[in-house]
Amino acid sequence: MGGFLTLVEPVVVINTVGSSFYDTALTLSVYKRALEQAEGHSDQAQALASRFLLLNTCLACLLSFISTVLLGWLADRHGPRLLLVLPQIGSVVRKSFLLAFVLFQLPLAVLYVGAAVHGLCGGWTAYWGGVVSLAALSSGHERRSLKLNAVDFCSGVAGVVGGLLSGYIYQLGESGVPLIMSSVLLCVGGLLYSAFLLSYPRPPSREEVSQSAPSQEPVWTDWRSVALLFTAIALFDVGMSGAEDVLSLYVLKPPLSWDSVWVGYGSAATSAMYLSSFLGVLVLSRPLGDTALILLGIVSNCTGMAIMAFATQNWVYFFARGIMMFACIPMPTIRAQLSKILDAQLYGRVFGWLQSILAVTTVLSEVLFTSIYPLTLGWFSGFSFLTSCAISYLSVLPILYLNWRGTRQGYTPIPGNDQA
Repeated sequence: MGGFLTLVEPVVVINTVGSSFYDTALTLSVYKRALEQAEGHSDQAQALASRFLLLNTCLACLLSFISTVLLGWLADRHGPRLLLVLPQIGSVVRKSFLLAFVLFQLPLAVLYVGAAVHGLCGGWTAYWGGVVSLAALSSGHERRSLKLNAVDFCSGVAGVVGGLLSGYIYQLGESGVPLIMSSVLLCVGGLLYSAFLLSYPRPPSREEVSQSAPSQEPVWTDWRSVALLFTAIALFDVGMSGAEDVLSLYVLKPPLSWDSVWVGYGSAATSAMYLSSFLGVLVLSRPLGDTALILLGIVSNCTGMAIMAFATQNWVYFFARGIMMFACIPMPTIRAQLSKILDAQLYGRVFGWLQSILAVTTVLSEVLFTSIYPLTLGWFSGFSFLTSCAISYLSVLPILYLNWRGTRQGYTPIPGNDQA
Protein backbone atom coordinates (compact mmCIF):
# COMPACT_ATOMS: atom_id res chain seq x y z
CA MET A 1 0.00 0.00 0.00
CA GLY A 2 2.84 2.34 0.82
CA GLY A 3 4.37 1.77 -2.62
CA PHE A 4 1.04 2.50 -4.28
CA LEU A 5 0.79 5.83 -2.47
CA THR A 6 4.04 6.96 -4.10
CA LEU A 7 2.54 6.61 -7.61
CA VAL A 8 1.26 9.64 -9.47
CA GLU A 9 -0.63 7.48 -11.97
CA PRO A 10 -3.89 7.28 -9.90
CA VAL A 11 -4.05 11.08 -9.89
CA VAL A 12 -3.57 11.13 -13.66
CA VAL A 13 -6.25 8.48 -14.22
CA ILE A 14 -8.87 10.17 -12.04
CA ASN A 15 -8.26 13.63 -13.48
CA THR A 16 -8.17 12.39 -17.08
CA VAL A 17 -11.54 10.65 -16.79
CA GLY A 18 -12.98 13.76 -15.14
CA SER A 19 -11.49 16.00 -17.81
CA SER A 20 -12.81 13.76 -20.62
CA PHE A 21 -16.29 14.20 -19.17
CA TYR A 22 -15.73 17.94 -18.89
CA ASP A 23 -14.37 18.38 -22.43
CA THR A 24 -17.33 16.54 -23.96
CA ALA A 25 -19.82 18.51 -21.87
CA LEU A 26 -18.10 21.84 -22.60
CA THR A 27 -17.96 21.32 -26.37
CA LEU A 28 -21.58 20.16 -26.64
CA SER A 29 -22.91 22.82 -24.25
CA VAL A 30 -21.12 25.66 -26.02
CA TYR A 31 -22.11 24.38 -29.46
CA LYS A 32 -25.74 24.03 -28.34
CA ARG A 33 -25.77 27.62 -27.08
CA ALA A 34 -24.05 28.79 -30.29
CA LEU A 35 -26.73 27.06 -32.39
CA GLU A 36 -29.41 28.87 -30.39
CA GLN A 37 -27.71 32.21 -30.97
CA ALA A 38 -27.20 31.43 -34.68
CA GLU A 39 -30.84 30.33 -35.04
CA GLY A 40 -29.81 26.89 -36.26
CA HIS A 41 -27.26 27.92 -38.92
CA SER A 42 -24.44 25.36 -38.62
CA ASP A 43 -21.57 27.38 -40.16
CA GLN A 44 -22.37 30.45 -38.09
CA ALA A 45 -22.60 28.32 -34.95
CA GLN A 46 -19.22 26.75 -35.78
CA ALA A 47 -17.64 30.22 -36.02
CA LEU A 48 -19.25 31.39 -32.75
CA ALA A 49 -18.25 28.24 -30.86
CA SER A 50 -14.68 28.26 -32.19
CA ARG A 51 -14.27 31.92 -31.22
CA PHE A 52 -15.55 31.29 -27.70
CA LEU A 53 -13.35 28.21 -27.21
CA LEU A 54 -10.37 30.22 -28.48
CA LEU A 55 -10.87 33.00 -25.94
CA ASN A 56 -11.62 30.51 -23.17
CA THR A 57 -8.42 28.55 -23.82
CA CYS A 58 -6.30 31.67 -24.29
CA LEU A 59 -7.47 33.12 -20.99
CA ALA A 60 -6.62 29.98 -19.02
CA CYS A 61 -3.27 29.49 -20.78
CA LEU A 62 -2.04 33.07 -20.44
CA LEU A 63 -2.92 33.26 -16.75
CA SER A 64 -1.29 29.89 -16.13
CA PHE A 65 1.85 31.24 -17.82
CA ILE A 66 2.05 33.87 -15.08
CA SER A 67 1.52 31.48 -12.18
CA THR A 68 3.36 28.33 -13.26
CA VAL A 69 6.90 29.73 -13.11
CA LEU A 70 6.33 30.92 -9.55
CA LEU A 71 4.80 27.57 -8.55
CA GLY A 72 7.75 25.71 -10.12
CA TRP A 73 10.22 27.86 -8.17
CA LEU A 74 8.34 27.14 -4.92
CA ALA A 75 8.16 23.42 -5.77
CA ASP A 76 11.96 23.20 -6.04
CA ARG A 77 12.20 24.46 -2.45
CA HIS A 78 9.21 22.83 -0.80
CA GLY A 79 8.51 19.76 -2.92
CA PRO A 80 6.12 19.16 -5.84
CA ARG A 81 2.92 18.96 -3.73
CA LEU A 82 1.99 22.60 -4.40
CA LEU A 83 2.58 22.16 -8.13
CA LEU A 84 0.10 19.27 -8.19
CA VAL A 85 -2.58 20.27 -5.66
CA LEU A 86 -3.26 23.94 -6.44
CA PRO A 87 -4.04 23.41 -10.16
CA GLN A 88 -6.54 20.70 -9.22
CA ILE A 89 -8.34 23.16 -6.94
CA GLY A 90 -8.65 25.49 -9.94
CA SER A 91 -9.85 22.58 -12.10
CA VAL A 92 -12.67 21.77 -9.68
CA VAL A 93 -13.71 25.44 -9.63
CA ARG A 94 -13.71 25.62 -13.44
CA LYS A 95 -15.91 22.54 -13.78
CA SER A 96 -18.26 23.92 -11.12
CA PHE A 97 -18.75 27.05 -13.24
CA LEU A 98 -19.78 24.87 -16.21
CA LEU A 99 -22.30 23.11 -13.95
CA ALA A 100 -23.75 26.48 -12.88
CA PHE A 101 -23.81 27.63 -16.53
CA VAL A 102 -25.95 24.66 -17.54
CA LEU A 103 -28.21 24.53 -14.47
CA PHE A 104 -29.10 28.23 -14.36
CA GLN A 105 -28.85 29.08 -18.09
CA LEU A 106 -26.16 31.67 -17.39
CA PRO A 107 -24.44 33.65 -20.18
CA LEU A 108 -21.34 32.19 -21.84
CA ALA A 109 -19.17 34.86 -20.20
CA VAL A 110 -19.52 33.00 -16.88
CA LEU A 111 -17.29 30.26 -18.23
CA TYR A 112 -14.49 32.81 -18.64
CA VAL A 113 -14.47 33.28 -14.86
CA GLY A 114 -13.89 29.56 -14.32
CA ALA A 115 -11.11 29.57 -16.92
CA ALA A 116 -9.47 32.55 -15.19
CA VAL A 117 -9.53 30.87 -11.76
CA HIS A 118 -8.09 27.69 -13.24
CA GLY A 119 -5.32 29.64 -14.95
CA LEU A 120 -4.40 31.62 -11.84
CA CYS A 121 -4.10 28.33 -9.94
CA GLY A 122 -1.59 27.09 -12.53
CA GLY A 123 -3.97 25.31 -14.88
CA TRP A 124 -2.96 22.21 -16.79
CA THR A 125 0.43 23.87 -17.29
CA ALA A 126 1.39 23.59 -13.62
CA TYR A 127 -0.49 20.31 -13.17
CA TRP A 128 1.52 18.49 -15.83
CA GLY A 129 4.70 20.14 -14.60
CA GLY A 130 3.98 18.58 -11.21
CA VAL A 131 3.13 15.20 -12.71
CA VAL A 132 6.32 15.11 -14.78
CA SER A 133 8.49 16.28 -11.86
CA LEU A 134 7.05 13.65 -9.53
CA ALA A 135 7.37 10.89 -12.13
CA ALA A 136 10.98 11.87 -12.88
CA LEU A 137 11.93 11.98 -9.19
CA SER A 138 10.41 8.55 -8.59
CA SER A 139 12.14 6.77 -11.50
CA GLY A 140 15.70 5.76 -12.32
CA HIS A 141 17.70 7.46 -15.07
CA GLU A 142 17.67 4.47 -17.43
CA ARG A 143 13.92 3.87 -17.16
CA ARG A 144 12.86 7.52 -17.23
CA SER A 145 11.51 7.44 -20.82
CA LEU A 146 9.45 4.35 -20.06
CA LYS A 147 8.14 5.87 -16.83
CA LEU A 148 6.94 9.09 -18.46
CA ASN A 149 5.40 7.19 -21.35
CA ALA A 150 3.69 4.94 -18.77
CA VAL A 151 2.14 8.06 -17.22
CA ASP A 152 0.84 9.06 -20.67
CA PHE A 153 -0.35 5.47 -21.16
CA CYS A 154 -2.43 5.69 -17.97
CA SER A 155 -3.78 9.01 -19.18
CA GLY A 156 -4.67 7.43 -22.51
CA VAL A 157 -6.47 4.43 -21.01
CA ALA A 158 -8.41 6.75 -18.72
CA GLY A 159 -9.22 8.94 -21.70
CA VAL A 160 -10.56 5.96 -23.64
CA VAL A 161 -12.83 5.03 -20.72
CA GLY A 162 -13.89 8.63 -20.18
CA GLY A 163 -14.53 9.17 -23.88
CA LEU A 164 -16.62 6.01 -24.27
CA LEU A 165 -18.71 6.77 -21.19
CA SER A 166 -19.11 10.51 -21.69
CA GLY A 167 -21.46 10.35 -24.67
CA TYR A 168 -23.84 7.97 -22.91
CA ILE A 169 -23.75 9.80 -19.57
CA TYR A 170 -24.45 13.08 -21.38
CA GLN A 171 -27.78 11.67 -22.55
CA LEU A 172 -28.90 10.64 -19.06
CA GLY A 173 -30.04 14.10 -18.03
CA GLU A 174 -31.00 17.42 -19.52
CA SER A 175 -28.07 19.34 -21.03
CA GLY A 176 -25.48 16.90 -19.66
CA VAL A 177 -25.89 17.78 -15.96
CA PRO A 178 -25.05 14.20 -14.76
CA LEU A 179 -21.91 14.25 -16.92
CA ILE A 180 -20.70 17.54 -15.47
CA MET A 181 -21.50 16.46 -11.89
CA SER A 182 -19.54 13.23 -12.44
CA SER A 183 -16.62 15.30 -13.73
CA VAL A 184 -16.65 17.53 -10.66
CA LEU A 185 -16.83 14.59 -8.24
CA LEU A 186 -13.99 12.72 -9.94
CA CYS A 187 -11.71 15.76 -9.84
CA VAL A 188 -12.54 16.33 -6.17
CA GLY A 189 -11.45 12.74 -5.54
CA GLY A 190 -8.15 13.34 -7.36
CA LEU A 191 -7.60 16.51 -5.37
CA LEU A 192 -8.17 14.76 -2.03
CA TYR A 193 -5.84 11.90 -3.00
CA SER A 194 -3.10 14.35 -4.03
CA ALA A 195 -3.45 16.48 -0.92
CA PHE A 196 -3.74 13.84 1.80
CA LEU A 197 -2.68 10.38 0.54
CA LEU A 198 0.03 10.76 -2.09
CA SER A 199 3.62 10.55 -0.83
CA TYR A 200 5.97 13.13 -2.38
CA PRO A 201 9.72 12.48 -2.73
CA ARG A 202 12.02 15.47 -2.34
CA PRO A 203 14.88 16.01 -4.79
CA PRO A 204 18.25 15.20 -3.22
CA SER A 205 20.36 18.12 -2.07
CA ARG A 206 23.75 18.75 -3.64
CA GLU A 207 25.38 17.53 -0.42
CA GLU A 208 23.45 14.26 -0.58
CA VAL A 209 24.32 13.80 -4.23
CA SER A 210 28.02 14.39 -3.61
CA GLN A 211 28.04 11.98 -0.62
CA SER A 212 26.14 9.22 -2.40
CA ALA A 213 28.19 9.45 -5.62
CA PRO A 214 31.52 11.09 -4.80
CA SER A 215 33.23 9.55 -7.80
CA GLN A 216 30.85 11.05 -10.32
CA GLU A 217 31.58 14.22 -12.23
CA PRO A 218 29.93 17.44 -11.02
CA VAL A 219 26.45 18.11 -12.33
CA TRP A 220 26.58 20.08 -15.60
CA THR A 221 23.64 21.17 -17.69
CA ASP A 222 23.86 21.45 -21.47
CA TRP A 223 21.58 24.46 -21.88
CA ARG A 224 21.94 24.43 -25.67
CA SER A 225 20.46 20.95 -25.76
CA VAL A 226 17.71 22.11 -23.40
CA ALA A 227 16.89 24.98 -25.77
CA LEU A 228 16.77 22.67 -28.79
CA LEU A 229 14.46 20.25 -26.99
CA PHE A 230 12.25 23.15 -25.93
CA THR A 231 12.10 24.27 -29.57
CA ALA A 232 11.15 20.80 -30.80
CA ILE A 233 8.37 20.29 -28.29
CA ALA A 234 7.03 23.83 -28.86
CA LEU A 235 6.83 23.39 -32.65
CA PHE A 236 5.13 20.03 -32.24
CA ASP A 237 2.61 21.55 -29.83
CA VAL A 238 1.86 24.53 -32.11
CA GLY A 239 0.94 22.18 -34.91
CA MET A 240 -1.00 19.73 -32.77
CA SER A 241 -3.05 21.46 -30.06
CA GLY A 242 -4.98 23.99 -32.12
CA ALA A 243 -5.81 21.49 -34.83
CA GLU A 244 -7.17 19.02 -32.26
CA ASP A 245 -9.49 21.69 -30.87
CA VAL A 246 -10.72 22.59 -34.35
CA LEU A 247 -11.27 18.89 -35.02
CA SER A 248 -13.69 18.69 -32.08
CA LEU A 249 -15.90 21.22 -33.90
CA TYR A 250 -15.28 19.80 -37.39
CA VAL A 251 -16.96 16.48 -36.50
CA LEU A 252 -20.15 18.23 -35.28
CA LYS A 253 -21.00 19.77 -38.64
CA PRO A 254 -22.02 18.06 -41.90
CA PRO A 255 -20.98 15.74 -43.46
CA LEU A 256 -20.08 13.89 -40.22
CA SER A 257 -22.71 15.55 -37.96
CA TRP A 258 -21.79 13.58 -34.85
CA ASP A 259 -24.08 13.32 -31.82
CA SER A 260 -22.87 12.90 -28.21
CA VAL A 261 -22.32 9.13 -28.62
CA TRP A 262 -20.11 9.58 -31.69
CA VAL A 263 -18.27 12.40 -29.92
CA GLY A 264 -17.55 9.92 -27.14
CA TYR A 265 -16.27 7.36 -29.66
CA GLY A 266 -14.03 10.00 -31.21
CA SER A 267 -12.68 11.01 -27.81
CA ALA A 268 -11.96 7.37 -27.03
CA ALA A 269 -10.14 6.91 -30.34
CA THR A 270 -8.06 9.99 -29.60
CA SER A 271 -7.16 8.71 -26.13
CA ALA A 272 -6.34 5.26 -27.55
CA MET A 273 -3.31 6.88 -29.19
CA TYR A 274 -1.75 7.09 -25.71
CA LEU A 275 -2.17 3.35 -25.31
CA SER A 276 -0.71 2.47 -28.72
CA SER A 277 2.11 4.98 -28.20
CA PHE A 278 3.06 3.37 -24.90
CA LEU A 279 3.07 -0.08 -26.50
CA GLY A 280 5.26 1.36 -29.25
CA VAL A 281 7.76 2.64 -26.68
CA LEU A 282 7.68 -0.67 -24.83
CA VAL A 283 8.42 -2.69 -27.97
CA LEU A 284 10.55 -0.33 -30.06
CA SER A 285 12.67 1.58 -27.52
CA ARG A 286 15.34 -1.15 -27.46
CA PRO A 287 15.92 -1.49 -31.23
CA LEU A 288 15.29 2.17 -32.16
CA GLY A 289 16.31 4.38 -29.25
CA ASP A 290 14.60 7.56 -28.12
CA THR A 291 15.62 9.83 -31.00
CA ALA A 292 14.17 7.50 -33.62
CA LEU A 293 11.05 7.04 -31.50
CA ILE A 294 10.50 10.81 -31.39
CA LEU A 295 10.82 11.03 -35.18
CA LEU A 296 8.45 8.08 -35.61
CA GLY A 297 5.88 9.82 -33.44
CA ILE A 298 6.13 13.07 -35.38
CA VAL A 299 5.69 11.29 -38.74
CA SER A 300 2.75 9.28 -37.37
CA ASN A 301 0.99 12.42 -36.10
CA CYS A 302 1.55 14.46 -39.24
CA THR A 303 0.50 11.72 -41.66
CA GLY A 304 -2.70 11.02 -39.75
CA MET A 305 -3.56 14.72 -39.52
CA ALA A 306 -3.09 15.09 -43.27
CA ILE A 307 -5.55 12.24 -43.87
CA MET A 308 -7.96 13.88 -41.40
CA ALA A 309 -8.25 16.83 -43.78
CA PHE A 310 -10.26 14.58 -46.13
CA ALA A 311 -12.46 12.91 -43.47
CA THR A 312 -15.96 13.14 -44.94
CA GLN A 313 -17.01 9.72 -43.62
CA ASN A 314 -16.64 8.21 -40.16
CA TRP A 315 -14.33 5.41 -41.30
CA VAL A 316 -11.83 7.95 -42.69
CA TYR A 317 -11.69 9.70 -39.31
CA PHE A 318 -10.96 6.46 -37.44
CA PHE A 319 -8.50 5.33 -40.12
CA ALA A 320 -6.59 8.59 -39.61
CA ARG A 321 -6.59 8.00 -35.85
CA GLY A 322 -5.12 4.57 -36.55
CA ILE A 323 -2.29 6.13 -38.56
CA MET A 324 -1.70 8.47 -35.58
CA MET A 325 -1.12 5.49 -33.28
CA PHE A 326 2.37 6.74 -32.28
CA ALA A 327 1.48 10.44 -32.16
CA CYS A 328 1.76 10.63 -28.35
CA ILE A 329 5.37 9.41 -28.20
CA PRO A 330 7.22 12.73 -28.81
CA MET A 331 5.97 14.82 -25.86
CA PRO A 332 6.78 12.46 -22.94
CA THR A 333 9.95 11.18 -24.58
CA ILE A 334 11.34 14.70 -25.06
CA ARG A 335 10.43 15.47 -21.43
CA ALA A 336 12.35 12.35 -20.42
CA GLN A 337 15.40 13.57 -22.34
CA LEU A 338 15.19 16.89 -20.52
CA SER A 339 15.09 15.16 -17.14
CA LYS A 340 18.20 13.17 -18.04
CA ILE A 341 20.32 16.26 -18.75
CA LEU A 342 19.07 18.28 -15.77
CA ASP A 343 20.00 18.41 -12.12
CA ALA A 344 17.06 17.04 -10.08
CA GLN A 345 17.01 20.30 -8.13
CA LEU A 346 16.03 22.12 -11.35
CA TYR A 347 13.04 19.93 -12.25
CA GLY A 348 10.36 22.22 -10.83
CA ARG A 349 11.72 25.35 -12.49
CA VAL A 350 12.65 23.87 -15.87
CA PHE A 351 9.47 21.83 -16.27
CA GLY A 352 7.57 24.92 -15.12
CA TRP A 353 9.33 26.93 -17.86
CA LEU A 354 8.54 24.20 -20.38
CA GLN A 355 4.87 24.05 -19.47
CA SER A 356 4.69 27.86 -19.54
CA ILE A 357 6.18 27.85 -23.05
CA LEU A 358 3.63 25.22 -24.01
CA ALA A 359 0.89 27.47 -22.61
CA VAL A 360 2.06 30.24 -24.95
CA THR A 361 2.34 27.89 -27.93
CA THR A 362 -1.14 26.56 -27.18
CA VAL A 363 -2.50 30.11 -27.30
CA LEU A 364 -0.65 30.80 -30.56
CA SER A 365 -1.95 27.54 -31.99
CA GLU A 366 -5.51 28.32 -30.91
CA VAL A 367 -5.34 31.79 -32.45
CA LEU A 368 -3.88 30.45 -35.69
CA PHE A 369 -6.24 27.55 -36.26
CA THR A 370 -9.45 29.13 -35.01
CA SER A 371 -8.69 32.09 -37.28
CA ILE A 372 -8.03 29.89 -40.31
CA TYR A 373 -10.91 27.46 -39.76
CA PRO A 374 -13.90 29.83 -40.20
CA LEU A 375 -12.30 31.31 -43.31
CA THR A 376 -12.00 27.89 -44.96
CA LEU A 377 -15.48 26.51 -44.17
CA GLY A 378 -16.81 27.61 -47.54
CA TRP A 379 -14.15 26.00 -49.75
CA PHE A 380 -12.06 23.38 -47.85
CA SER A 381 -12.67 22.98 -44.12
CA GLY A 382 -9.84 20.43 -43.83
CA PHE A 383 -7.19 23.03 -44.73
CA SER A 384 -6.42 23.59 -41.02
CA PHE A 385 -5.29 19.98 -40.68
CA LEU A 386 -2.88 20.26 -43.61
CA THR A 387 -1.45 23.38 -41.96
CA SER A 388 -1.07 21.42 -38.71
CA CYS A 389 0.82 18.70 -40.57
CA ALA A 390 3.26 21.20 -42.09
CA ILE A 391 4.01 22.97 -38.78
CA SER A 392 4.44 19.76 -36.78
CA TYR A 393 6.89 18.42 -39.35
CA LEU A 394 9.20 21.37 -38.53
CA SER A 395 9.80 19.86 -35.08
CA VAL A 396 12.03 17.20 -36.63
CA LEU A 397 14.65 19.85 -37.46
CA PRO A 398 15.95 20.53 -33.91
CA ILE A 399 15.87 16.80 -33.13
CA LEU A 400 17.92 15.96 -36.22
CA TYR A 401 20.31 18.85 -35.57
CA LEU A 402 20.82 17.76 -31.97
CA ASN A 403 21.55 14.22 -33.07
CA TRP A 404 23.99 15.46 -35.76
CA ARG A 405 25.63 17.82 -33.26
CA GLY A 406 26.20 14.99 -30.82
CA THR A 407 27.66 12.74 -33.52
CA ARG A 408 29.93 15.50 -34.86
CA GLN A 409 31.29 16.45 -31.44
CA GLY A 410 31.73 12.88 -30.30
CA TYR A 411 29.13 12.87 -27.51
CA THR A 412 25.41 12.38 -27.19
CA PRO A 413 23.64 15.43 -25.77
CA ILE A 414 20.40 13.48 -25.70
CA PRO A 415 21.11 10.31 -23.71
CA GLY A 416 18.27 8.80 -25.62
CA ASN A 417 19.68 5.50 -26.78
CA ASP A 418 19.78 4.01 -23.32
CA GLN A 419 17.47 1.05 -23.20
CA ALA A 420 14.32 1.36 -21.19
